[in-house]
Amino acid sequence: MSKSATRRANSHFKRLPKGQNGGIELLLIHNVEHLGRQGDLVEVKSGYALNYLLPQGLATIATDHHKRMVEKHREKLRAIELEKLKSYREQADELAKQSITIEANANDEGHLYGSVGPHEIVDALKASGITLAQDQIRLEGPLKELGLYTVKIHLHSEVDASLKVWVVPTVAAEGGEPGAS
Repeated sequence: MSKSATRRANSHFKRLPKGQNGGIELLLIHNVEHLGRQGDLVEVKSGYALNYLLPQGLATIATDHHKRMVEKHREKLRAIELEKLKSYREQADELAKQSITIEANANDEGHLYGSVGPHEIVDALKASGITLAQDQIRLEGPLKELGLYTVKIHLHSEVDASLKVWVVPTVAAEGGEPGAS
């Protein structure tokens, strides 16, 4: 890197507000898991701020103006957050009533030749008209046997749901196995 490019990069860092611990002070626009809630003032390392939070639109630089705006609208933000939470709880109740079935190849003892993971669960839910991301499916490990499992679905930092997942053997097509009658 040339001296002028280094100087420009360093001047960029000087404009960002520093926190008490030397990190960059940001104001969260959205809830960020393991960091804070919407409207919180957080201090993070510069790389996390510049490479993730700011480009993704999850946070903004904590200027005095932004801090005043958040204080002014804190009640409205809280009402919006409560509404979102209510929506997530309703979704959790709906998921608890759901049961999905996933067909998998298995041997006679019920052990799967492969495994069922978040990808297969998301695909089965999508077929039922429910859209979730793979990182919302919380498995303690891949499902490797036939049976009924209760899978944890992480909807929000305060809301988890349970989903019943049946792993059943793949049904062979008619006349699919030689010698079967």
